[in-house]
Amino acid sequence: MDKPAHERITIRQDQMGGVPCIRGLRIPAATIVGRVANGMTEAEILDAYPDLEAEDIRASLHFAAEALQET
Repeated sequence: MDKPAHERITIRQDQMGGVPCIRGLRIPAATIVGRVANGMTEAEILDAYPDLEAEDIRASLHFAAEALQET
């Protein structure tokens, strides 16, 4: 069953096995969080992933932070 995880983060079993992705794209939120953790700037991430918007990066970080708080 599909469930909304966040306004910009989608979790769909029929897409990438239910991995949280950004706006239904095949870009996992974890990939973007990893890019930030590795020191990529927002501009570099947006250049590397032209389908993304700046808000998608923030949404990925918020989603990750919320996931960590649910322990």
